Amino acid sequence: MLRIGKILKSNGTDGGLLVSAPEVELEQIEGPVYVEFDGLPAPFFFDSIAQRGSSRYIVHMTGVRCLKDAEEMVGRDILFDGEFEDEESSPDFIGWTLFDQSVEVGLVEDYEPIPGNFCLYVRTKSGSQVMIPLHEDFVVSVDTESRRLVLNLPAGLY
Repeated sequence: MLRIGKILKSNGTDGGLLVSAPEVELEQIEGPVYVEFDGLPAPFFFDSIAQRGSSRYIVHMTGVRCLKDAEEMVGRDILFDGEFEDEESSPDFIGWTLFDQSVEVGLVEDYEPIPGNFCLYVRTKSGSQVMIPLHEDFVVSVDTESRRLVLNLPAGLY
């Protein structure tokens, strides 16, 4: 199961929940989500979802109808049983050259679409393979014509 969000606090007296989901648009979730109780995942369905900012939502879930029910959910993770396939948002950098500013790191051989932590497998010039997180804060430029990805990486990452 994939962790897609966290219940931050109750909202109102009708079972509303404030949820943080920075990597997923909750409106796109189809089917049940799960919340663990006593180590077992319990299924819930979203009755309503209202976005509040870029990564927070006010949600109502089936079976959560009052403040007492909502308070029992606070602090728990929201899990999803499945995979996300969004071809448009999953860049394919395989075969691209990765740079840390102006220093060539190596050739991108593969990627790992870890939710919240998209990573690239890069074959360095020395022949070793390293895993580099691809975070939007690191991106300096993307040149599709020359297939160059320039990042500003933290020291010691590769």
